[in-house]
Amino acid sequence: MSDRPVLTDTGCRLCPRGCGADRAAGEKGFCQVAGTEVLAARAGLHMWEEPCISGKSGSGTVFFSGCVLRCVYCQNYVLANARAGVPISEERLAEVFLELQEKGAANINLVTPTHYTPQIIRAVKKARGGGLRIPIVYNCGGYEKKETLACLEGVVDIYLTDFKYMDSRIAAAYSRAADYPQVAKAALEEMVRQQPVPRFDGDGMMQKGVIVRHLLLPGHTRSAMEVIRYVHETYGGRVYLSLMNQYTPLPHVKDMPGLNRRVTKREYEKVVDHAIALGVENAFIQEGETALESFIPAFDGEGL
Repeated sequence: MSDRPVLTDTGCRLCPRGCGADRAAGEKGFCQVAGTEVLAARAGLHMWEEPCISGKSGSGTVFFSGCVLRCVYCQNYVLANARAGVPISEERLAEVFLELQEKGAANINLVTPTHYTPQIIRAVKKARGGGLRIPIVYNCGGYEKKETLACLEGVVDIYLTDFKYMDSRIAAAYSRAADYPQVAKAALEEMVRQQPVPRFDGDGMMQKGVIVRHLLLPGHTRSAMEVIRYVHETYGGRVYLSLMNQYTPLPHVKDMPGLNRRVTKREYEKVVDHAIALGVENAFIQEGETALESFIPAFDGEGL
């Protein structure tokens, strides 16, 4: 890992938006975040990730404020728009990592971390110097810049990434990111380059690797199938797929046709059947009534 121009503190170019905001001078980027400190909303043991991430003890999850995508249907809407969170220093972030390890966390799970990449790199290095030994999970929306991801080589052990869209029109409508498909493809290629072989410990907990999540949206089974086909045909067993049916229509989408309902059982079954027909073997699926708000924790500053 080396310092790269993309990680400068002014004229931010960390994400594909390349908005150039002078965050150090107080200017907000597209991510809705300004300043040099980290803004986070919660740190604690989280049981709602994939089994190989949460395990029995929980994933040591740090929820960061702001987001480089800010999708219209976001399940963490308040957090993504930086309407929750407290500022903490890099030194405090390193302490949080160590405290989560002491609580028995299976890993350190960084949720929407992109716009804090420089601070995270320094905090992880400091925490490892202080005894951090559990894996680092980079939990992102898939809209990542390859150059920024390259700076994380040797820092991140597991990439837990979304792959939301293969259709630029849907990406533009829902995430204001018409370039999402090509950006996500390039980002995933870099993630797999860094972590080409999934590795698990004796308890089945992932230690290295890439998991690609796809959240099925109501009415978008065909789009989901396209994502699954691309990922499977490109990477096969080198990545794990996680097919999610937990979409929850929150109040801010009540007037958005197509997004103001949950995914039906039939819609999800069609997507899972498609994955099976393609020969996908390494995949997580959700069963039962998972579209519940229990997936969305309280962003009240716990653990910070």
